[in-house]
Amino acid sequence: MKPEPTDSQNAQGKLSFSRAYSLALSPQIIYARSTLLQHLVSSRVYRQLEFLAVGSWWVYTHDHLGKATGGDVTSKKLLKVPNGREDVFQDHQLDFKAKRALMKFLRFITEYEEQTEVWNDHRQQPFPDFLLEQFKIPATLQGPLLALALSPSSSSQTTTEFALPRIARHLRSIGIFGAGFGAVLPKWGGLAEISQVSCRACAVGGGVYVLGKGLTSNTEASTTSEGEAKLYLKDGEAVTAKWVVGGSSSTTGEDSYCRLTAIVASPLAPLFSPIAEEAPAPASAVIVFPSGSLSLDDSNEELPPVHIFVHSSDTGECPSGQSILYSSTSLSSEMGFGLLRKAVDALLVAVEVTPKPDVLWSIQYQQHASSGTETLPAGNEHILGFPPPSMDLAFDDALLDNVKEVWQKIVGEDGGEFLVFQDREVYDDDE
Repeated sequence: MKPEPTDSQNAQGKLSFSRAYSLALSPQIIYARSTLLQHLVSSRVYRQLEFLAVGSWWVYTHDHLGKATGGDVTSKKLLKVPNGREDVFQDHQLDFKAKRALMKFLRFITEYEEQTEVWNDHRQQPFPDFLLEQFKIPATLQGPLLALALSPSSSSQTTTEFALPRIARHLRSIGIFGAGFGAVLPKWGGLAEISQVSCRACAVGGGVYVLGKGLTSNTEASTTSEGEAKLYLKDGEAVTAKWVVGGSSSTTGEDSYCRLTAIVASPLAPLFSPIAEEAPAPASAVIVFPSGSLSLDDSNEELPPVHIFVHSSDTGECPSGQSILYSSTSLSSEMGFGLLRKAVDALLVAVEVTPKPDVLWSIQYQQHASSGTETLPAGNEHILGFPPPSMDLAFDDALLDNVKEVWQKIVGEDGGEFLVFQDREVYDDDE
């Protein structure tokens, strides 16, 4: 008698019901040294969040094997990015000269701010040129370092000034919360989950939410005799408030991403191998396709990199036996979507899973930098707006600086410490 398939086996072969999925439209990772995590603790919001480890980082590469293998063959594979000095020492694919060059750079990057004489004159130099000239790191070893920078630009357009602090952030975060990893993501929906629990905490504290209301398209603000701002909603209702805070609706062609999200009929287990001894099981892996690793038939230009965040079912975003691919590139229009489709297909071929996993469902869209859909009226000092948020693949702490600036204008000098609250609900030790 043929055994019945398990729930995991059933999930791998078909798409489940819609509520079994929770997909992020703009996924980001959070580095362990991010001030966001400190504020989640001081505001007590962390009690309702569960964080998961972002595990290994991989770089897609192709090695030209040549005629010695029986033909002109290109081996396309994923290479694991070393996490630090120990991983460099244990990498048997690197010769002594390469290890020495990488170790020299790793010693430099830990305190690069104090060694401005090494890089200050090379701020605007392409980062690959800086690595080659200052540390003798050849092009074949530059991909992993560029991957840690999470740069949306091609390698020739990624400057030294841009790359150094981002690589330092990555390496300095490793080991803060556990061995072998330096970034986390919230379970059940990524950063949207932080918004969810923050709104709940606000409601417990007396905040009121009204959904489905917006400002009229040509709204103008007036000031009441009490100094309050008066605005009109789309249904004609007038509202007054001491302060109005919103976002900018500006969009620019320079700040846009093409994104493709795919549900895959495989857990892609090789990407979630143990990070280190006694480390938590990773729930996310980062795959980087460096500029030049992929090409489009109708383009000879240097294409920007593609980044793919792979989330396992441990994130709660898909059923067991499946995984989610969040891919993005700064290349716009249909060319960007074509590049993303090519990257997803290349990943599913390169990962060591047989047979090649099927894509059960996918969606593609273009995202612009905008912090709101409606333009707030100008000319009133009690109407405050945020600039468009960063579209970085890692959470940008500058967003919190903007929030703090607005908060200080509203509460004044006697408003207390920023995002420091007492518990608004009773918790026992089990919680």
